[in-house]
Amino acid sequence: MGSCFSKHPTSENFSTEVKVARYEGPVVVELFSSLGDANSPEAEMLFSRLGRGDFKLEMPVILLAYHVDYWNHMGWKDPFGSSLWTARQKAYAEALQIDDLYTPQAVFQGKAQCMASVEDKLLSRITSAPRYPGLEFQATFQRPTENSLQVTLTGHLNSDVDSHGVDINVALYENGLVTDVENGPNIGRVLTTDYVVRKLAKLSSVKNISADTPISETLKFALWDGFDSSKCGIAVFLQNDSHHIFGSQDIKLPKDLQVKEEEE
Repeated sequence: MGSCFSKHPTSENFSTEVKVARYEGPVVVELFSSLGDANSPEAEMLFSRLGRGDFKLEMPVILLAYHVDYWNHMGWKDPFGSSLWTARQKAYAEALQIDDLYTPQAVFQGKAQCMASVEDKLLSRITSAPRYPGLEFQATFQRPTENSLQVTLTGHLNSDVDSHGVDINVALYENGLVTDVENGPNIGRVLTTDYVVRKLAKLSSVKNISADTPISETLKFALWDGFDSSKCGIAVFLQNDSHHIFGSQDIKLPKDLQVKEEEE
């Protein structure tokens, strides 16, 4: 994701701290799609190209792909589809006053949307989206067990938060997923997808704090079979009750994150 990616200093094999310098904030683009929808693969390819920097955008972007589950009736079940992501799309539809759910849909900073498979519209929405100060967190990753990931974030929001408050959300995503589609509209295709959200959790809720107020919080994710830290990253973003996103940060996981060994 261009300049969003962070550097990874050497640390213990089971714990890695990532330091990220202050930078102008990125645009969060959320894709709602399904591998069971004939129109979604084109949007997924555009998403991958955005992540590679093919379009030479002036602003960094944070990409999150949510696979919905309402296309599963077409004869094939998207292995990454979830009712949680369908519910998230429904919440955006209500906030943006959209009558019907559809895929592929892109949502920009929680404030605007368009058909995600139309390249010109997608790029135009990104370049016109509002931008906010980027978050400034250090991340420490640990694997207490084979099936869990612990993330500790310490730093500042770089924006004042008023009495209305915001949630600090963390999405865990995975790149380089290859799927053989065995049925449905995309039968016979081998589809590669990136930035697929596997987990989403609220780190904390904050209000009435200044931009430089120190924050330190920890959360834990349950992991899936075949988890590979070298293919994963987290997106941290502030979101209010209106679903608007006001600041964000992308952090790649270390490539060789190991399970913490028990101390004798």
